[in-house]
Amino acid sequence: MKKRSINPIFFLYQWLIFFPIFLVTTILTALTTIVMCALFNDRVWGFYPAMIWSRITCYMAFVRVKVSGREHIRPDQSYIFVCNHQSLFDIFAVYGWLNIPFKWIMKKELEKIPFVGPACKSAGHIFITRGQSKSALQSIEDAKKKLQNGLSVVIFPEGSRTFDGNVNTFKRGAFQIASDLSLPIIPVSISGAFEVMPRTSFLLKPHKIELIFHEEVSLPHNGQHNTEDIEKIRSIIANDVKH
Repeated sequence: MKKRSINPIFFLYQWLIFFPIFLVTTILTALTTIVMCALFNDRVWGFYPAMIWSRITCYMAFVRVKVSGREHIRPDQSYIFVCNHQSLFDIFAVYGWLNIPFKWIMKKELEKIPFVGPACKSAGHIFITRGQSKSALQSIEDAKKKLQNGLSVVIFPEGSRTFDGNVNTFKRGAFQIASDLSLPIIPVSISGAFEVMPRTSFLLKPHKIELIFHEEVSLPHNGQHNTEDIEKIRSIIANDVKH
């Protein structure tokens, strides 16, 4: 990967303005989520504060987000949204512009992040311990209780961010959950987030992020999906990821 050029003015802006404000808004959002979810329901307060926080983060980073294909989403239908994972800014783009309440399926380790972990737990997001089948089964049971009346889940089936911008191999977990819950999958192609902040850098670069929501795909409801089904969905996503 070629070395990223540094704009000295934006470099100073990033460290003197963006990150301090981002830290404050993150703490405020987390505290709001924890308190309001305890008082009211997590469908509203587990989503909208984070949506506003994500949009503020993108605006402050001079990141524009373009969305297409939202007409494929039926508001009364629950889905498994399956996204490629380029950057931390994937989270802000999806949170900020999906526009419907959802729960993340996330790694158990994220629960330990100060403020963010407790807020995610309060919001009802689903934690999973990688490599433990018992944890995976419990996550499916947790998801069954939550995915009603149009509430969906979002997952990054690569498991971690890409190192080079390309779409890596998909793990089976998201597809097992979709099959077990008899829910359609909406593949989501994310482009541009890698240019904003790749995994190997803490430097931000203003850039456009594009989200493409594809037509829904249904898996067999008997749990008999195979590698061809998974590769089909990965190809749908990868074919619309721009470099």
